Formats: sequence, structure tokens, C-alpha cells
Amino acid sequence: MAELLRITPKDNVAVALNAIEQGAVLAVDGLTVTAAEEIPAGHKIALTAIAKGENVVKYGFPIGHAKEDIAAGRHIHVHNLHTNLSGELEYTWKPTWPANQTAEPATFMGYPRRDGRVGVRNELWILPTVGCVNDIAKALEKEGQKLLGGGVETVYAFPHPYGCSQMGDDQENTRTILADLATHPNVGGVLVLGLGCENSSAAIVEEHMGDYDKSRVRFLICQQVEDEFAEAMKLLTELADNMRHEKRVPCPASKLVIGLKCGGSDGFSGITANPVIGGFSDLLVAQGGTTILTEVPEMFGAETILMDRCETEELFGKTVKLINDFKRYFEEHHQTIYENPSPGNKAGGISTLEDKALGCTQKSGFAPVKDVLAYGEKVHTPGLNLLSAPGNDLVAATALASSGAQIVLFSTGRGTPFACPVPTVKISTNTPLAERKHGWIDFNAGQLLTHGKSLPELSQLLMDYVLAVAGGEKVCSERNGFHDLAIFKTGVTL
Repeated sequence: MAELLRITPKDNVAVALNAIEQGAVLAVDGLTVTAAEEIPAGHKIALTAIAKGENVVKYGFPIGHAKEDIAAGRHIHVHNLHTNLSGELEYTWKPTWPANQTAEPATFMGYPRRDGRVGVRNELWILPTVGCVNDIAKALEKEGQKLLGGGVETVYAFPHPYGCSQMGDDQENTRTILADLATHPNVGGVLVLGLGCENSSAAIVEEHMGDYDKSRVRFLICQQVEDEFAEAMKLLTELADNMRHEKRVPCPASKLVIGLKCGGSDGFSGITANPVIGGFSDLLVAQGGTTILTEVPEMFGAETILMDRCETEELFGKTVKLINDFKRYFEEHHQTIYENPSPGNKAGGISTLEDKALGCTQKSGFAPVKDVLAYGEKVHTPGLNLLSAPGNDLVAATALASSGAQIVLFSTGRGTPFACPVPTVKISTNTPLAERKHGWIDFNAGQLLTHGKSLPELSQLLMDYVLAVAGGEKVCSERNGFHDLAIFKTGVTL
């Protein structure tokens, strides 16, 4: 196995595939370099001398500039590398994208819905409109397990702290996300559980739901009944009885909407898992399906790659707004735009936001950008979509589910157990993580480096696995009973 990986011929750094000892003589792409110090796995080594102020290049793009003169063989990381990023920018559209591709139609076993969408699960959900009824919702989830069977696959409650004491966009975000989830295709039945005096009442959430399938939704206002628990169980039983007869049928892969997310990234994320996900995205788009890329702050530094793949100049303008609006959000809160890589990211070898972004955006593959979505907006255009949401794992993954993703693909180099409201597939960037945390990891993209698998081969294997999950195979987080909901908050709490 090679010790170094130079991602493109333009790069003046290489990535250590294993920990490298000081003094080791290494060869890559016809170059020979001696390690001047220990280089941890996933971290960068200088292939040539890099002068102070000169750009450090990885993925074929600058990931920052040298803070000092760096000799060949030195470890390049946060101590000697600084971001090039600053504030809002002006952009020019330079359209570059491959021709649309097609593929032999694939299918999965799903649940067709009245609105034309397809569920990959048939679950019974309890959605509190306000945090005050969270404990009731959790108690109902526990009692509701006796309703499982037949078409009722799972009973989940989704507590959250919002729905009251919010203003402006925050209140609207809560209403939109709850309405989106109440009408999600993975839901066979949903109980919207209100208190009665909150700002985001059940009636207001219903208004936000638009034209929905009323046979699948029930509402309960706890203050209006004597025994809210007994009344809720009656409604849940009614919904479960309606779902009991429903069965999976063959559905085209073009009905799949898959969210793309990464978290706990490391130096291998942009080399293994994210390119594998990108290959999957291209395969699904070729089927006529849909993928959604989000976590806008983690696009900073690689945004022009996405902008140039926008199919129209109008979409280019929407992408520019997507990026600059989020930069303005940081500035309005007096925060620096580029302070993104977490301690775990840095420990894994990621040094700057550009370094992270160039790896992150690999999840989008090479397909053209077909649409740009606001936070909470439901997807309506097949193909690759960009979605406005922050980088936070729980908030961004919930936003993907809210937009209609039936499954979220989540690459990680450090590992994480969480799950959003839909099946959350954990894809490891490295084999040691997959072997150590087999109760968390569903798919090992580290095989690209350790098992001799090719990128197209692993992308197809991931496609096959996603079709199996869409057909009912449970992922680790589902087997563990994990499910979370997090709503984007930007303003004050009353």
C-alpha cells in the first residue's frame, strides 16, 4: 500500500495514508521526499519548498497560504497554514458541466403516496408543536410500541424546544419544518400534538401543510381534553389501524430523494467517502432521481465549483445569494467566516475551511446543479439540488429530511451515533473507524484505500446498499433506536 496520496498533479502537498515516522523516505508521483518530522495519518506533507505567503494547493485548488517558509518534508497544518478566505465576494459564471447521463432503470420496494412521492418507511410519528408537551410525546412513543406490526414499522416522537417564545424567522422555521415533516413521504401516520396556548399552534402548523392527505394526520390540543394521554392513544391507534394493511411495492429509483451530509470529517473525507458519495449521486441522478447538498458554510472556498455547474444563469445567481447570505449571517453576528474546522476536523488532518470545503463538495459528484432551495423548502426538481442550512449535523440533516429526503447519507471520519428523522446512513472515511465502531458505521468507504476497491465500484456498491435501505433494510441508527430533530435558530428567545 502507498504511504502518500497526491490528489492532483497540481498539488504541492500529499496526504499521509498512514502515520509516517520522521526520516522516512517517501515517493509519490515520481517525487521523493524525506519526512522532516512525524506526520499523522490523514495529515499533509509538503512535497516541495513553499515560501511564506505562497498558496498551499490540495485537490488542485489553494487551501490557504503558508504563514512561514515551509521546507519539503514538513508537516503542513494549522501551525503554518492560514486561510485565504474573507468576506462577501463577486462571482462570474463560467458554466462547466458534463452532459446529462442516463442509466438502466433500477427499482426499490417502497410505499407510494397520494401526492406521487414514495416512502422508504411507513412510520407513525408524534410531532409536538411546542416543547411544553415533549414529555407527553415521549411517553406516547413508549406506549405506542404496542401498535407495531403489519404496515406500522416504527413509532417515533420528535421532541424539540421550540414553538413558543420565538420571533420572526425562528417562529416561521419551526412551523415550516414541522409542517414539512408532518407531510413527509416516510410517514404513514402522524399525530400533531399541541398544547393550546403556543405561538406555533397545531392550527397554524396545519395551514403550513398545504394540501395534505388528511387520512394520515390527526391533531390533538392537550388543554382541550381531560386526559390527553388517553385521547392521543385513541388517535394513534386509529392511524395505526389505517396503516396496518399497507405493503411495499416495486418503485422506480427516480422517486428517491437522498440528502448528502458529512460530519466529524478527517483528512480522508475528501479522498474516500465524499467522492464515493459523489459517484453515488451521479448514478442516482442518471436514474432520474434527486440528491440534495447542504451545509452552506462548508462550501466556502469551493463555492465556485458549484456555481460553474449551475445549469442556468438564474441558478448561478441563486447560488451566489445562497453563499453571500450565509456569509452575511456570520458577519451580522460578529463572527469570522472561516472559523469552521472543529477540533476533531483538525485532529483528523483538516487545516482550513478551504481544505474542508473542497472535500465536502465532492459529495455532489459532477452533475449540473438543477435547483437551489431555501431552508425548509421542499424539493421539486429532480437532479442535484443545493439547500440553505448551516453545517451543524443535526440541524442540517433535519433540513434535508424536511426538504423531502427519504434517506440521508452521512460521511464521517471520526464517527457519530446520531440520526435525523429519516434513515441516516453512516459512511466511514477509513477502515479502522468502520472496524472499531461497527455499531455506528453502515458502509466503509475506506475500502478505497485498504481493500483495492475502485471509486466506480464502491459508488455502485453504495447505490445497491441505498436501494436495499430504501427497500426496508435497517441502518445502525435505526437498530439502535436513535432519532433526532433539530430546527435552525437565528434570533432571540422571548
